[in-house]
Amino acid sequence: MQTSALSAPVEVATGQLPQRVRVFEVGPRDGLQNEATALPVEVKAEFVERLVEAGVREIELTSLVRPDRVPQLADAEELLRRLRLPDEVRTVVLTPNEKAVHRAVDAGVREVAVFASCTETFSRRNLGRSIDDSLRMFEPVVEYARHNGLSVRGYFSMVCGDPWEGAVPVDQVVAVARRLDDLGCTELSLGDTIGVGTPGQTVALIDAVVASGIDIRRLAVHLHDTYGQALANASAAIGRGVTVVDASAGGLGGCPFAGSSTGNLATEDLLWHLHGLDIETGIDLRALARTSAWLAGHLGRPSPSRAAQAIMQTPP
Repeated sequence: MQTSALSAPVEVATGQLPQRVRVFEVGPRDGLQNEATALPVEVKAEFVERLVEAGVREIELTSLVRPDRVPQLADAEELLRRLRLPDEVRTVVLTPNEKAVHRAVDAGVREVAVFASCTETFSRRNLGRSIDDSLRMFEPVVEYARHNGLSVRGYFSMVCGDPWEGAVPVDQVVAVARRLDDLGCTELSLGDTIGVGTPGQTVALIDAVVASGIDIRRLAVHLHDTYGQALANASAAIGRGVTVVDASAGGLGGCPFAGSSTGNLATEDLLWHLHGLDIETGIDLRALARTSAWLAGHLGRPSPSRAAQAIMQTPP
């Protein structure tokens, strides 16, 4: 088998880019929730531990959601009980409603997330209610979390396009971002849930959200790779000043409530790109690729990440 000549990218810095980018790893939650194979809780725990060993310091662990909605994450509380992670690792749990955030606080969770939609159709399919009703549902969630000293990550999905409604107007995205900000969310992640965005569109959305009064330092991007544009869009966002990028080890994931959504931006692909620009992440790329290969064995299929595949074919 022919192998790549390089096991690490050549590092060449360019001007006007941040020295460091924080990679927010979503594989354990957003990645595994859409897998046909429901992994045992001990495998999930080892997956998280391997991520931490590779240098990952920001991880979305799971979701306290109804088991009938996302059966792959039905063991969320058991997973949280099993994990003993260093204090410097930022861990986040998705809590879609008031009952879930109470469970999260009882479990000792330090940060939670809520998940809003920028389109009415997806909001009703994903949350069973309108955008307005969903945001009202999040009010006590965020209030309870902040009252108990927790940070709250606010996702706003379908920012670029919706499979039922088509292109999403920028002002519609900004309106949802502003409402999440008003609720008290501490970080906001723009989600191209079905992966139809382009670099120009990504920059325009970031500019519009920032112009509405939200500090760019509180923004993240969450990109899917349906049209092969996730890495290009991440690069555009970073060039604009965003320094938090969501990614999934091995490119796992999608969205079970949006059929046209495919995998997330692969963490390995993102790291090869960032390290090649001499941007620090603190993550060992080869160790992460080994973790993705290990997990792919449990899932019974190869990782779709091209960087992960190439690295695993290259001698250390």
